[in-house]
Amino acid sequence: MKRFLLGILAGLIIAGVTGVVLMFAAIRFSKREPEAPKVAWLSLRLEGDLPEAPPMAAPFPGLEDRTPLTVAEVWSTLRRAARDPNIKGVMLKPRGLAAGWGKLDEIRQGIAAVRKAGKPVYAWLATPGMREYYVAAGADRIFLSPEDLMDMKGMRIEASYFKGTLDKIGVEVEVEHVGKYKDAGDTFSRTSMTPETREALNSILDDLFPRLCDAIGRGRKMKPEQVRAMLDDGPFLAPKAKENGLIDELLYEGDADEKLAKKSQVEVGQSISARAYIQTSGGRQKKARDIAYLVASGDILRGSAANVFGEDRSINPHGITRQLNLIASDPGIRGVILRVDSPGGDAIASDEILAELKKFAKKKPLVISMGDVAASGGYYIAMTGDPIIAYPGTLTGSIGVIYGKVNLKGLYDKIGMSKEILKRGRFADIDSDYQKLTPEGRAKLRESLQFIYDGFLQRVAAGRRKTPAEIDPLAQGRVWLGSQAKERNLVDELGGLDRALEVLRKQASLSEDEPVRLVVFPARKSLWEQLLNRSGADASAGAESEASILLRQLPAGVAPWLTGGVLRVMPYRLEFR
Repeated sequence: MKRFLLGILAGLIIAGVTGVVLMFAAIRFSKREPEAPKVAWLSLRLEGDLPEAPPMAAPFPGLEDRTPLTVAEVWSTLRRAARDPNIKGVMLKPRGLAAGWGKLDEIRQGIAAVRKAGKPVYAWLATPGMREYYVAAGADRIFLSPEDLMDMKGMRIEASYFKGTLDKIGVEVEVEHVGKYKDAGDTFSRTSMTPETREALNSILDDLFPRLCDAIGRGRKMKPEQVRAMLDDGPFLAPKAKENGLIDELLYEGDADEKLAKKSQVEVGQSISARAYIQTSGGRQKKARDIAYLVASGDILRGSAANVFGEDRSINPHGITRQLNLIASDPGIRGVILRVDSPGGDAIASDEILAELKKFAKKKPLVISMGDVAASGGYYIAMTGDPIIAYPGTLTGSIGVIYGKVNLKGLYDKIGMSKEILKRGRFADIDSDYQKLTPEGRAKLRESLQFIYDGFLQRVAAGRRKTPAEIDPLAQGRVWLGSQAKERNLVDELGGLDRALEVLRKQASLSEDEPVRLVVFPARKSLWEQLLNRSGADASAGAESEASILLRQLPAGVAPWLTGGVLRVMPYRLEFR
């Protein structure tokens, strides 16, 4: 028995020592920088979403290539490839993209920069939809496998409504909002669209779809009306796609690589992945001025909503303030691009974040760059009075306020549960889940919502140098595309990171040819750093609440509703198919 226990103990010790050795070996190996290629073509694979914040670094070098590229990394990779004499061409391989139209515009701007430098950009597609083809249409040539399918057939928006389902189980969702377009609760309280929702969504489609047809047409040397007519016949089998001029050649992936290699006058094997290219030191310019790239991505909450590894998935006052203090204390940072990608969230948290950003803007130049979404609370925090740059396809605006309450009495009755309410105070039970809002309670609630809405109008009016009366017709909770917002002076300019940098250069008195370097905040952390930080935070904060544990597991957009309170949140989540 003793030998058995000693064997187990020895095994555990050996396993522990081996784990520690492997951990330090992985860290040491991961710090070894690959050499920049003498001559190569760049392979840029794009899959899924393009996150704004850098994800946690992979613990082992072999996994690092699988971590998704951020928007800033794609931007810097394509700009560097454009000016790097050793990179002779770029092969795009988009597949299963989930990014919005703002981020896709950023990719296309990078493709244009490479082509402007006189380098070939080819694209090889795998069962592409509208997103993948929109990106590929900016390339010189497009390839598709001979037996593949192009799932291109236009665009649609689907809105889901659950009132019928909730009625069956005895659940009622009561929603109050200010702004006739602020219909976030309709998905739970109605069975169909309101006329206002239908108007707003059709307006978005009517603006976005023609712009896509125009962009594809310019890339394929077609008229927009030709593209629109062609999409009415989609989806397309590979031969039909080639016949219609959507594809240049039907080639397998390896054959497409050979085409680019030949055009670039390099060997097929002389390729480098985007992740490996980023890790090389060749792109680091000496004496470059540091520009902070502060990411504000996710739902706006008063606390944090982290995943199982402790990575924060929200925008909260404490986190933003901590990053702003780090930036302010660094004398080498000349200015800040605040990158907003958020559908909004908690109303009070939005106001606290805006207050901190206003104070910071007095210390260093600030420019706001909007990503796919900067709506409601995401738009609110951009109202510092500094320049706002949005993509034409950015979803923004949604200036309105909402509050939702669930009445579960019907459900409780079905399962044989009952409650009795004893109270002191006229409105002590206003948020009880066992009864409907009374007329008096509803009036009290609307008074609070109107106060917060008026404050929203005042913040926007101050930030956009207008009066609340001028902003109100543009508000009412309505979502605008960036192109529509520009026409209404809700944003200053249309463009991506290039334009944001140009504006910031002027703000920070930097010349046009002075090299700059984006320093991302918050910085990427390794698994070990994340775990150490989390354990330290847990030790100082004490036991974690059940609500905090729940928030870690929530899909995007649900957390603000469960944290309660008055929300500045986008009325719907748009996914174009």
